[in-house]
Order: sequence, then structure tokens, then C-alpha cells
Amino acid sequence: MVANPGPESGAFWAEIDGQRMHYQRAGSGPPLLLIHGLLGGSFCWRFNINKLAAKRTVFAPDLPGMGLSDASGSTDCSMRRQADRLANFIARNDLRDLDIVASSWGGAVALLLAARLRQIRSLVLAAPVNPWSEYGRGRIRFFSGVIGALVVRCGLPFSRRVHSLGVQRMYGDPVRMSPGTLEGYSNLLFRPGRAGNLINIMRNWEADLEFLREAIPRVNAPTLLVWGSLDGAVDPGSAQILGRSLASCRVEVLPGVGHLPFEESPEVFNRLVLDFIEHPETTCDKLSP
Repeated sequence: MVANPGPESGAFWAEIDGQRMHYQRAGSGPPLLLIHGLLGGSFCWRFNINKLAAKRTVFAPDLPGMGLSDASGSTDCSMRRQADRLANFIARNDLRDLDIVASSWGGAVALLLAARLRQIRSLVLAAPVNPWSEYGRGRIRFFSGVIGALVVRCGLPFSRRVHSLGVQRMYGDPVRMSPGTLEGYSNLLFRPGRAGNLINIMRNWEADLEFLREAIPRVNAPTLLVWGSLDGAVDPGSAQILGRSLASCRVEVLPGVGHLPFEESPEVFNRLVLDFIEHPETTCDKLSP
């Protein structure tokens, strides 16, 4: 198990299954893996890494096709394939008794990992994509089709204004958005191959969710679900259904917060994470049916 990375803290690259993967590493102590959401990257955790690194050795990868980890448009970026890559990353770094914090689409990847790896000690999932949320499913079906894919390929380079509005909608109150947020996410989205990566993700979405539905009952790690009450991307109502499908779970809803609680309310989120991973087995129970 990682104990003290010392001078190894910083930004690194690893080759995982033939894909170059960028990741950040910081802190010392037991390992903590951060998994970003759809078309995000380690940039998403800019308000969390340093705080969490005071207690843990933090690993924050950019999954292939996202963040700074560029990949060809034909690369398989499905939830299942990314879970495979992270399992390889975990094994390569000998990460045992591992805690995971993940967001949205990355939360679904984390659940897939926890269903297959016994060394995962706990999960903190911020609005994880799950089979019981219908938000956005119609758009995903459209953009995964031939016409929708053409719209993505042709329109993405000219969609900066639409993307800006989309990021603002991720917040319960856009006033809480820090300077540089829009620019940071735009820099990740408008990179080579991103249109193809996004299309690949959406074409695998429905199959991934069915696979996830079957995997969730196998997750035994104590889990904290964190949702913003104003989340418009993943239905807050799905939290209780998901929680009842997990062996051990607790749900925290943050009033007035949107889809990115780790950005919009980082102090509260960081405290929830650190408190939970200290004693995960004593802070949650099976939810009532």
C-alpha cells in the first residue's frame, strides 16, 4: 500500500493498455482515487486535492479521451472499458485498502470497479450516473445515432457558447462559479478527438447502464452518496433507489447545490469525504425499502 509518496507528488503520465494517461498525485497516507465525470479531468478536483492530500495519498487520473489524456476518436471510452483501465492502474500502483471519490459518469465507473475489486474500502459518489435516473437519456439516444453523431462532429468546434451555458447549468447558483472554471472546462472539451470520444461514450451508454444495473448488487463497500438538491443532470430522486440497491449506504443532500457539489460547495464536500472515509463502516447502513 502507498504510504508516503514524498518527492513523487506532482503530475505524471502512465501508459495503460496502450493509452497514455495523465494523472496527478499528492499527499501521503492511505490511497484515495478521484474519478472525474463526463468529459472532465483532474481539473475537476482543483478545490479538493490539496485538502484531501492532508490525510491521504491522492491519485487523480484523466481517463483516456478526457482531461489531458488525448485518445483517437475510435478509442473505446465506455464505462466498462474505463473501469478496466482503472483496475490496471490500481494494480500497477499496488493500491490496497483503497477509498474512491467519484463524480457523475465517473461514479458509475467507480461502482463497476467496486463490484469487481475487493480492495476498495469505501466509495463517496457525487450524483453518480445510474439506471434509475432518466435525466438526459433522450439526448444521449439522439446523439448516439447517425444524425446526432454528425451534429456532434460538425457542431462541437463551434459550440463554445452552448458549452458555457451548459457548465453554468451544472451549478445550483452560477454565482458560486469560480474564475477560470469555464475556460478550464473548455480547454478539456475542445481537444483533438473529443467529438469521437463523446460519440463513443454515448453509443455505449445504454449497454453500460444495463451492465451497471447487474453489477450494483455486488458492491459491498460502504458508500456515501452526495447529491445537490438542484441537480439537473442526474435525478436526485434516484439516490434513494440506488442506495437501497447497495449493501451499505448513506445519502447526503446539499440544499441549493447543483450537479458539482465538490466545486460549488467544496468545504462541505471535503469535510464529508474526510469524515466518511475515516470510519465508513460505522456511518452508514442499509437504507429502508
